Amino acid sequence: MRWEEEEFQKKWDMGLWRRLLKFAKPYTWDFAVLALVMLCVGSIDAVFPLMTKIAVDQFMTPGVEVGLAGFALTYLGIAVTQALLVWFLIWQAGRIEQGLIHDLRRAGFDRLQKLSFSYFDRTPGGWILTRLTSDANRLGETISWGLVDMIWGASLMIAIITAMLILDWRLGLITLLVVPPLAWVSVYFQGKMLVWYRKVKKLGSELSAAFSEGIQGARSAKVLSREEGNKQEFHYKAGRLRDSAVRSAWFSALYLPMVLTLGSLGTVLALGFGTPMAVAGTLTVGTLVAFAAYTVQFFEPVRELARVLGELQQAQTSAERLLSLVETEPEILDAPDSEAASAGHERVLGRVTFDSVGFRYGEGPWILQDFYLEVAPGTSVALVGETGSGKSTIVNLLCRFYEPTQGKVLIDGVDYRQRTQHWLQSRLGYVLQTPQLFRGSVRDNIRYGKLQATDAEVERAADLVSAMPFILDLENGFDTDVGESGNRLSTGQKQLVSLARAVLADPALFILDEATSSVDTETERLIQDAVEVVLKGRTSFLIAHRLSTVRRADRILLLDKGRILEDGNHEALMALRGRYFELYTEQFLDEEEKHLLEAEA
Repeated sequence: MRWEEEEFQKKWDMGLWRRLLKFAKPYTWDFAVLALVMLCVGSIDAVFPLMTKIAVDQFMTPGVEVGLAGFALTYLGIAVTQALLVWFLIWQAGRIEQGLIHDLRRAGFDRLQKLSFSYFDRTPGGWILTRLTSDANRLGETISWGLVDMIWGASLMIAIITAMLILDWRLGLITLLVVPPLAWVSVYFQGKMLVWYRKVKKLGSELSAAFSEGIQGARSAKVLSREEGNKQEFHYKAGRLRDSAVRSAWFSALYLPMVLTLGSLGTVLALGFGTPMAVAGTLTVGTLVAFAAYTVQFFEPVRELARVLGELQQAQTSAERLLSLVETEPEILDAPDSEAASAGHERVLGRVTFDSVGFRYGEGPWILQDFYLEVAPGTSVALVGETGSGKSTIVNLLCRFYEPTQGKVLIDGVDYRQRTQHWLQSRLGYVLQTPQLFRGSVRDNIRYGKLQATDAEVERAADLVSAMPFILDLENGFDTDVGESGNRLSTGQKQLVSLARAVLADPALFILDEATSSVDTETERLIQDAVEVVLKGRTSFLIAHRLSTVRRADRILLLDKGRILEDGNHEALMALRGRYFELYTEQFLDEEEKHLLEAEA
């Protein structure tokens, strides 16, 4: 199914911001200090034109120098105080910004650890990455610095309006006539910009997802000669993003000149009406100079507030997207009393029961219906069958990556929904078809299965799965860096490390998903020998297409469309001469033919 990013609402949403501001609650005191500093900064900014008025009226116009030195020192003191306050506010706002970004990313990452597998099945990695990087950055910056600019702008505007009305209320009211049209222009353009900002963000997510898929699928693209097709698809997505970004920039570019024009009109009104008053002697020259300065200064915070509103519009799309991740509820939740029910049940015998289980993904077709399976403790069960027969579904249900749509799964006779997910999954060992290693040493990757394990325990696990010989041959032994995703090791070596990691956790239930499908014959033999040792006494499920790997299993289940067609060990199923016999014989002949061809070559 093709992934589409959800559409968010079009209007300003105060409820959204209230939900987002809970992340700012730990910084309440920091915000309070920052607000107080900004009030002081805004008020001091409004003092400078008054100081100019005093200089003109008391010193320049009458040509008097008495008191000038004291005036200059006062002006210098105000300027130094303002500089210190600006330094402090930048430092304080920076602290808040980085703290918010950290908390938003942590909340997003914590939520990812709790979400069900179905979320990752339908959500591209690029989408998630964008939420935790650019969206978190945008929100942290907007909330911290937006508050700075809003408080500064509001306090400066109030101080300027107050000063102008005190100096001359008539000229002050005339100058402020431009405010209503400025407010209308701001509301109109912010609405337009919000629509395009949201579209830019959506297309940016799609492009990030395309980046991620392109990087992960680079090998496949080359093998299938898809480079040109991928380029065309990427250019199309990038072109749509460019066009939307240009359209958004066009509205932003048009908005700022209109604000500047209205600001200049305010200056024209002040000078046009104030100059005759100054000539007539009803207004001092210093007051007229102060008014001219105030009209220029007044529209600076107006422009800043308009910019902040624009950024808030952009940030709303980031808030919608990040909160859609942070507030996503896992589809699989622990029952309220499961924590208490799990306590005191540390030991798991390993009896597994699928009791009339039915399952389907969403509203899709049924994968399992009225499925029943009883597995005794310590039994190794191999699941074989065609693609889509239900093998992976059974394992995913057992691991509680998904839950049954109908029926229940019992562990030691108890519905596993009565226990916590952690209780079950901490007792599972899972070895994937494509082993996932992490950047770091071999030792660290094995220890990932049990972080508190000693070096001796790590080495014992490696020895148990026959990984010790190849590890000791590495440049730095257990301390060798495996590279990104383990790319410095072969597939077989990665599989042995993955197996050692699972063994170290000492799980009661063991899952092997095509563990030998991508390795050579020699490594397959090593893994099979290791698996036989590891699975002894443990309940285990093995998924395999290569039937030669399941001959040693206690039970082999041949599945077809979610039903068990045949059930027994290798010898019993071969004697039955049914479907398993046909598949095994066919694979055996194919492998023998392959070996003969290799020998002749």
